[in-house]
Amino acid sequence: MDFKNQIQEHMEVICADGKHHGLVDHLEGEYIKLTKNSSSDGMHHWLPLSAIDHVDAHVHLRLNHEQTHMQMLDQDPNMEAVTPNMSSM
Repeated sequence: MDFKNQIQEHMEVICADGKHHGLVDHLEGEYIKLTKNSSSDGMHHWLPLSAIDHVDAHVHLRLNHEQTHMQMLDQDPNMEAVTPNMSSM
């Protein structure tokens, strides 16, 4: 199901076991970017849209809290990897 049109800024993200996981900053491609303020380390994190079970007033994940931490990305998945230019070395 396509949840992109239902997800809004600052919606609460809740794991399948009922634990609060963070707040939506915004969508980036096929990922939810979580706010820095809702993170214990003060950094942005990304969750794949495939982790969503359903959306109502909150974004409900199909993963429990531990599984969500395993799926969560610490780096922007939409950034291309930078490869050093070997010819200039």
